Formats: sequence, C-alpha cells, structure tokens
Amino acid sequence: MIGLKGCLNVIDNSGALLVECVNVLKQKVNNGWGSVGDEIVCVVKQARPISEAAQSSATAVKVRRGDVRRAVIVRTKKPVRRPDGRFVRFDDNAVVLLNNKREMLGTRIGGVVSADLRMKGWTKIVSLAPKVV
Repeated sequence: MIGLKGCLNVIDNSGALLVECVNVLKQKVNNGWGSVGDEIVCVVKQARPISEAAQSSATAVKVRRGDVRRAVIVRTKKPVRRPDGRFVRFDDNAVVLLNNKREMLGTRIGGVVSADLRMKGWTKIVSLAPKVV
C-alpha cells in the first residue's frame, strides 16, 4: 500500500537510491494506493554521486536528485494475499525505475522481487531478479 509521499528504495542500477511517490497510476479501483505491480510517478530523493570520469563515460548514471520518473512497485511491507491463501510481506518498500516507454531504466536488479509481478505483466523484471518470492 504505497500512497502519496511514501518513500521507497530503488533496487536497480539506474543510480537512484531513494524515491518518493507523488502519484499512483493505474485504475480508479485502488483509491490512490499502489501495491505490487502498480506503476507510480516518483521523485528521486537520493542518488549515487557522479564522479568526473564516470560522467563522460557511456555507463554514466542515468538519474539525478530531483528527477521525476516512473517506477513499478516490486516489494511492499503491507502483506499481499496470494490466491492459495498465503500472505507475503517484505521488510521494505522497493521499486524499479522505468523510462517513458515502460522499459527498465537500469540493466540489473539487486534484490528480491514479488512473484505477483509475473501475473501483472512485468516478466522482464522477474527474469532479471536474483530471487523471486
């Protein structure tokens, strides 16, 4: 359950570390709350520092502090009920940043993601994740 002003960790290698939710996209059913697999608009609150040498290279950091980006929620602290009756919850709230074409901004994912992403159509994120719960 991610809402307005909610802080989330970024688990890809795009360069952002912490983001703040400013809008939850998707259906009107969720009443402004986002869950696993929902798309949000967020502001980068904390990013990795950019060195002079890395700035000119091809593998430069893709985001800076203050950038407004889209992201997909991959983990939530709020328990999510699975169809078989189990509840799954994580230690933190986390996202993966997206570009305007709904493609991943980073090339790697550094953490566990929810298996519910596969049902919501985010198979690229599930395939890159080191572990799916």
